[in-house]
Amino acid sequence: MKLSHKLEYACRVLAQLGRSYGQDKLAHIETLASAEAIPANYLVQILNELRNAGLILSKRGKQGGYALARDPKKVTLIEIVEAVDSELLERNFEDSGHSGERVAAIWREVGQSFESKMAEYTLDDFIVQAADAEMYYI
Repeated sequence: MKLSHKLEYACRVLAQLGRSYGQDKLAHIETLASAEAIPANYLVQILNELRNAGLILSKRGKQGGYALARDPKKVTLIEIVEAVDSELLERNFEDSGHSGERVAAIWREVGQSFESKMAEYTLDDFIVQAADAEMYYI
């Protein structure tokens, strides 16, 4: 399976934000980029998509930054995928030819199982709670 960097980065930055959920703290983009080794200019685009999907909150200005919008236990992996890489969920199969219909049906079933499994995982499953995992706030 080949996942996009965008999806991987989105999961990592959300996990980073999830560590401070409920603490009334905002994380600065440079801090997030550094903590997760993500290029800051690319992270801006990802954060915008996550904000548009309602997964994060943002505040502009000197005291601005980013925070998780909802409890990490209530954000599913499938929501993250839908926010930044919905093409992963697309299933376009031709059911032409002698075997096409059966082949397409099997791939649809596999896709449905994949989506069901993603719905079982929450952002909370991604969060590293190790004492040595540092996070800096502004």
